[in-house]
Amino acid sequence: MDRWQALTDVPVYPHLVGLAQKPFDLTSPGALAPTRIEQYCCSAAGFDLLYAAQRVNDEVLARLQELADQCELVKQFQQMRRGAIMNRIHGFASEERQVLHTACRDLFAENPAEPVATGQAEREIAKLRDFLEDLENDTLTNAHGRPFDTMIHVGIGGSDLGPRSVYEALRAYVRPGRQVFFVSNVDPDDAAAVLRRVNLDTTLVNVVSKSGTTLETLTNESLIRGAFEAQGLDPAQHCIAVTGEGSPMDSPAGYLRSFYMFDYIGGRYSSTSMVGAVMLGFALGIEAVLEFLEGASLMDQAAEESELQQNLPLLLALLGVWNHTFLGNATVAVLPYSQALHRFSAHLQQCDMESNGKSVSRYGESVALKTGPILWGEPGTNGQHAFFQLLHQGTEIVPVEFIGFRHSQYEEDLEIEGSTSQQKLVANLLAQSLAMAMGQKDENPNRRFPGNRPNLILLADRLTPKIMGGLLALYEAKIVFQGFCWNINSFDQEGVQLGKVLAGRVLALMGDGQEEGGADLSPEMALVKMVKMGRE
Repeated sequence: MDRWQALTDVPVYPHLVGLAQKPFDLTSPGALAPTRIEQYCCSAAGFDLLYAAQRVNDEVLARLQELADQCELVKQFQQMRRGAIMNRIHGFASEERQVLHTACRDLFAENPAEPVATGQAEREIAKLRDFLEDLENDTLTNAHGRPFDTMIHVGIGGSDLGPRSVYEALRAYVRPGRQVFFVSNVDPDDAAAVLRRVNLDTTLVNVVSKSGTTLETLTNESLIRGAFEAQGLDPAQHCIAVTGEGSPMDSPAGYLRSFYMFDYIGGRYSSTSMVGAVMLGFALGIEAVLEFLEGASLMDQAAEESELQQNLPLLLALLGVWNHTFLGNATVAVLPYSQALHRFSAHLQQCDMESNGKSVSRYGESVALKTGPILWGEPGTNGQHAFFQLLHQGTEIVPVEFIGFRHSQYEEDLEIEGSTSQQKLVANLLAQSLAMAMGQKDENPNRRFPGNRPNLILLADRLTPKIMGGLLALYEAKIVFQGFCWNINSFDQEGVQLGKVLAGRVLALMGDGQEEGGADLSPEMALVKMVKMGRE
């Protein structure tokens, strides 16, 4: 993208603007012909992407290929995987880091893309394997010689959302007798609710913070350590850490074991690092962790294909750019027809909006176009009885990305009224896709469906550890490709810093209730006074 400092400078941009004036009409007779449905399908790493219900035709796809080529999207992805400094703003102070979350799972190739980072990942996997073997062999037990059966995972943001969504997705594969709970919110009720549900005597606490200084995480850790002490237990014999090497948490005195995360892995991209792997290994075992990483690695490899219609992550990304940048749709809904993925959209909210919610380019200039969309979602079919009314007949057009599976995880299903529950689930997914695309004509205006609501279906056989790894990597690559296209830095998060600074000031004022200065109160002090008035 260095040749073009803004998407509007790219030669193909005006052609796409022109095509967007009259996008493909999904409601026209024969628009969703069988030949189109069969042709508009892309497969990779166990997934099929069905995108016939997008408002694109062959000409639009050809122009999107030109966009990918002219912006060198695949080349940039390859450079990222091989260690280029991608986390930067040219000419301004920035983090100046490599972006190597893909190295955490590049364990299966003879020649990893970035050998040094992958070597570090291999060493952490070896440490994790030893740790899990010690748990299995009862070498590592509680003070009374009893095995640990529960883990409390303490983190926030990328140290919580991704791992939590993966655990929820793969609960069907949790080893008998093991369970994991999560604490993230500094709200004391979050930790209190979890502590009431566990037996601390057989519980490990996995504290996750790259810096070792995250306020919410350290506060919750202190609260949980206090609960151990109240029961006469030594918290140092129950806590492990995932942190940066040399951080304040990298202390053998305070933790049974330490696992490392590295500066070149952003928090929201860290689920395939030790941030997610330690928890997942405890719950599912090391083999499931390796399957999870392999699935992610396969999707990373698929993202290096140069042809748009053969590169599933790139295609997903550019269909999103078409809908957002050229068709002007402000949001995108990710709707998994799988209860196991009920926290996946929450993870994507952070991963996508923290990455691409930027208003300056990689050159420090204000962007000329809207960047990342608002992303949201909930599982189907529950959503059909909630917000789908707006999706079908509302004034706001919301592109939808459906996620579905041909088979259930537990395979505990019955045939009721001629079909199984899984068949009903998939039938609902397909029907919603068609209804949004084609609409419905009716003399009663209240029963008219306008159609032309773009959507796609991401389909796999069954939600397994390997498929979950691929799904995670798919959306990570989608986000990265879109950031490259908009020429923004998808790897920092300056937007969260101001609130942290102000929170520190407000917290200090809540402590002593005073501030230096004249008679005029600062906004912070004025708000603190309002809060305290409620206690009087």
